[in-house]
Amino acid sequence: MTEVPSPQLRISDQNRESALSALGEHMSAGRIDIEEYGERSARITAAKTRGELVELFADLPAPHPQYEEVRQAVAAPEPAAAPVPAAPRTPDQWSPPQRFLAAIVPLAFIAAIALIATGTLAWPIIFVPIGLTVFGKSMWGHDWNHDQHHRDRRDRHLRDRDRRRELRDSFRDHRRGLDR
Repeated sequence: MTEVPSPQLRISDQNRESALSALGEHMSAGRIDIEEYGERSARITAAKTRGELVELFADLPAPHPQYEEVRQAVAAPEPAAAPVPAAPRTPDQWSPPQRFLAAIVPLAFIAAIALIATGTLAWPIIFVPIGLTVFGKSMWGHDWNHDQHHRDRRDRHLRDRDRRRELRDSFRDHRRGLDR
């Protein structure tokens, strides 16, 4: 038996993209007009939970937003035409200084907090672990502790955001044409 997700579950940009695509199909089929499309697409863009999306499609037949397909789309590889940056080194590929710093930074934070809490040293001691973190980033770059998945997800987010903006702008241009 499959569990039905809560309507309060927060949605992702991919869920919004799926909803906009389904709404476009309804407009193409003539179930909704351009004004209603504009109103609903604005609500989709502002939606935060699954319940808000379900409400927008309650009076429409399929297609509806597909949550499972969106999860699979996230795992799909990028097209081969896009340049693939070199993957960051995994912890087992780190140099000895990187391993040492990765081990000492959390310990330095714990020690600084303990020393501040006991009153042994003043609060500026917290700058020691912060300084170690800044040192690590300056030595090995910003991505020394990030993996390729995070960069890919950010790139997808930026592409999706740009596509939503294009849809919004084309709708506004179309609406201005109707108002004249």
